[in-house]
Amino acid sequence: MRTKTLRSRMTAVGVTAALGIGLLAGCANGTGPGTPDREITVWSQENLPDRVTATQKVINGFEKETGIKVNLVGVDEAQMPQLIMSAAASGTLPDVIGAAPMGQVWQMYTNGLLNTDIPKEIIGELGRDTFNANALELTSDGGTSLGVPSDAWLQLLVYRRDQFDRKNLAAPDTYARALAAAEALTTKSNDGISAATDPSDAFTSQSFESLALANDCQLVDDRHEVALQSSRCETAFSTYDRLARDYGAPGTQTVDSTRATYFAGRSSMIIWSSFLLDELAGLRQDALPSCAECKDEPQYLSDNSGIVTALKGPDASEAAQFGEITSWVTTKTAETAASREFIEYMMGTGYESWFGLAPEGKIPVRTGTAAEPDRYLEAWRHSDIGVDTRKPFDQVFPASLLNQLADGVSNMRRWGITQGEGALVGATNGELPVPKAIGAMTSGQLSPAEAAREADDEVAALKKSLQ
Repeated sequence: MRTKTLRSRMTAVGVTAALGIGLLAGCANGTGPGTPDREITVWSQENLPDRVTATQKVINGFEKETGIKVNLVGVDEAQMPQLIMSAAASGTLPDVIGAAPMGQVWQMYTNGLLNTDIPKEIIGELGRDTFNANALELTSDGGTSLGVPSDAWLQLLVYRRDQFDRKNLAAPDTYARALAAAEALTTKSNDGISAATDPSDAFTSQSFESLALANDCQLVDDRHEVALQSSRCETAFSTYDRLARDYGAPGTQTVDSTRATYFAGRSSMIIWSSFLLDELAGLRQDALPSCAECKDEPQYLSDNSGIVTALKGPDASEAAQFGEITSWVTTKTAETAASREFIEYMMGTGYESWFGLAPEGKIPVRTGTAAEPDRYLEAWRHSDIGVDTRKPFDQVFPASLLNQLADGVSNMRRWGITQGEGALVGATNGELPVPKAIGAMTSGQLSPAEAAREADDEVAALKKSLQ
């Protein structure tokens, strides 16, 4: 009964999504380049107040240099799809969107809302060789650049290296080692791992996908058929279930509760994005580590945590890295010349300030310039991280970790993107079929095999509605 109810709801949502796509496509057909009045509107998904303020400072420099007026609007990532739909329907699309994740970029591209000539020109002007090759591939449809890739964050498995050392446990870089460590370190007062199970949050999907990719579990196969019922995916669901349910905290675990448990010293591992790093080092007052040792040593957790960037499952030939690349994109109605000048500025003169907003989660994917090939990566290593307290990245964390993060961009994989199913990826991020299956599984309502089948059915129904 539950399966039928969920599938019916997903189908209804899929129909709504399909109608929305039709609406967007219809609006896109009648659009064209904006009037060249040297004034553009820029939406940025870096919408936290301090980041909006910092971005505005960069824009002030651009306006002074070029005479182009920029109207900056901070937009929440979760609200972006609906806002884009409304703007397309009313003919009020922005010229440029910043910090756009891959799924959203693909949705806009599929709906005919992007100007892809501008990114091609910008990348050519700046030099393709100055960009990370994998970032360019993941943000392109064959030879078409969907946007200008700017920066990336990575999903990490952070673990208590001090606890692992006391138990002579190997770093949890494989399914077997992670499971063994979780079992060995689970006690009445300590969880082996903190992993998301919230059915209503894309964070759960990101956490699971990072584990699934490690076993070469894919959203779709080479024939573009949904593949979540494969044996590799069933192993991924089973492993996630054991970690989260057998060795994790009871109840629904969220993006906030997983962090709080690890920071309190009540879990030995956590799956989280690289945005965790400044908080781990005690540099953000509203998310300080609260473990017993942290009171006297604010950096205790960062000093005693190990970090795995790429995991390997039993059925995979190599380890895999999950992450997100965000881009600057231009819409169909963008004022061409001014938008191009703006993005070139943000990827050049203003680039260090842009990724300097949060270096731990904005790893530059333009590594340097033709004259200085490593300029931006080197600047990133020395950038200050933190919110209330700021310290140079390379003074808080060792060079080996920064190398791991930089290398992780080249090794990053994503469900559906390389198979050309980016629109489906964007839709699943909105409808959350995988987190719903994960939530039901880890609460004991579904077995791992049933969860895999449930997720497969829901994604297949969503995919059909997008055709």
